[in-house]
Amino acid sequence: MNIIVSILIFICASSFVSCDTECPSVNSSFDNRMNTNKLRIMQYNVEWLFLDYSSSSDCPGYGCTWHTESDAQTHFGYVSNIVNTLDPDIVSFCEVEGCDELKVLASTLSETYTPYLKKGTDTGTGQNVGILTKVSPLVSLYRTEDRVNYPIEGSTCEYEGAAGSSGVSKHYITEFNVSSLKVAMIGVHLIAVPTDPVRCAQREAQATVIQNVVSSYVNKGYEIILIGDMNDYDGEVLDVNSNKPISRTLDILKGDGSDYKLTNVAYRINKIERFSEWWDSDNDCDTDSPDDISMIDHVLVTENINKIIYNVFIYHGYNEYCGKWNSDHWPVVIDLKV
Repeated sequence: MNIIVSILIFICASSFVSCDTECPSVNSSFDNRMNTNKLRIMQYNVEWLFLDYSSSSDCPGYGCTWHTESDAQTHFGYVSNIVNTLDPDIVSFCEVEGCDELKVLASTLSETYTPYLKKGTDTGTGQNVGILTKVSPLVSLYRTEDRVNYPIEGSTCEYEGAAGSSGVSKHYITEFNVSSLKVAMIGVHLIAVPTDPVRCAQREAQATVIQNVVSSYVNKGYEIILIGDMNDYDGEVLDVNSNKPISRTLDILKGDGSDYKLTNVAYRINKIERFSEWWDSDNDCDTDSPDDISMIDHVLVTENINKIIYNVFIYHGYNEYCGKWNSDHWPVVIDLKV
């Protein structure tokens, strides 16, 4: 029997949380970093990290990239290798099925991590966002169920449909101590397709929901790390192809129209390295096409966090191609001196 399957069966049989549920409870304080003078945080969309079959999305199956359980297990091994290679202290994941996947992933890593995940409401994909961390959060992961009507005032999406409302189906909110700073860390995975007017309008509403969360924390004296797959371009910090957004999503998240200002840490990365996602847009498997890469994964921070960052990079240590086993995203990594 495959070792990953064996671990999964053991965890599901012995855990107090059943498979594919959340693991939100923080009930102890710990710090398992080997070097407590630094903190490495990583954003990683791991592309359908599913080990149990999900009927809502047919994954593993033909509803996702990995068509068989064997394929999913192979992909899982590649993800494990990347996390081991980069050795983050806190890694924020997108496209994870549930807590059991995070537990299995933690069991395959060379360092000691604890998983936390708050289940979202994306019933179409069954995907969630969660973290593995060497440092204990201060509070259990939680969500906001607030919704915002769209199109929002000042929308640039050119949306012509009926009015609607949107919440953020995939996100978490938690808190950490970073040096002497109180930090709210918010992980998000916003609705996809940067160039679609309908999704653009929905994503602006989602961004407004998150802006309200950030504003509340800033008013309480917290620093902010807003991290995730935001599925949109930053019109100020342009990616390798100078993609321009049709939405105001990144501007809203960075504080436009609010009482705070966040900085996209990607300004520290050379422009030719600013790409975090590969998409075979024309289905020709031409991996050399420059149009198939962009930067839609972002880390946005307050100024006091920005001051203690000494290194930022997007890890391009694997190639993207049809039939690859790694994710279709590359990890975004930031190093803080604490």
